[in-house]
Amino acid sequence: MQTISIIVSGKVQGVWYRQSTKEKALALGINGEVSNQPDGTVKIVSTGTKEQLSLFTDWCKQGPPKAAVTNLDVKELPLQLFNSFTVERY
Repeated sequence: MQTISIIVSGKVQGVWYRQSTKEKALALGINGEVSNQPDGTVKIVSTGTKEQLSLFTDWCKQGPPKAAVTNLDVKELPLQLFNSFTVERY
């Protein structure tokens, strides 16, 4: 198991990106959280196997149909354990 942080840039707010991310994560068996950031990006912290996270990262490059992803910044983090996958609102 490993934990990664993904910062998604582009047209990713107001296009159901967070909810779609949650649905995809749950389908893949990934736990974590997703949130909109003040700078217009979406931040995802997720924990899963390397294979699960690879599939998830590939999906994040496209996102839901109305999204227009321009960049993905992926970083490995110290292992974090989550009980589920949640949409955070700050």
